[in-house]
Amino acid sequence: MTNLVIDAASDKIFFSIIKDSKSYTTEHSNSRENFDKLVKLLNKFLSEKDTNINQIKKIYINRGPGKFSSLRTSISIAKALSLANRIELVGFTSMDIKNINDYKKLIELDNEDKLTKDLINPVYSS
Repeated sequence: MTNLVIDAASDKIFFSIIKDSKSYTTEHSNSRENFDKLVKLLNKFLSEKDTNINQIKKIYINRGPGKFSSLRTSISIAKALSLANRIELVGFTSMDIKNINDYKKLIELDNEDKLTKDLINPVYSS
């Protein structure tokens, strides 16, 4: 099963693909410039890892806490991809993963039904 993780809640934007026992991650600075081209960055990452959006079974999206614009943009893109491609959408918070980039833990938490599904609401930092 192929899973996609989108995490823009911190000072970096992370994309991660988790395929069975392998994972691939890339990062970009969390800047306005990168959010204007977030979909292009994501498509480039998927292409570099020989992954098609049709292969993805779940999208994990970090819902915060984080900056307003970062969360709104990343969650909106994740929801659009989910709806357009009939991919299950799962939300997590930064507290769910203790070590940054420990995205494989999301699979375990999801299997234990400890993550948010369906209605993904952002958690903004103050």
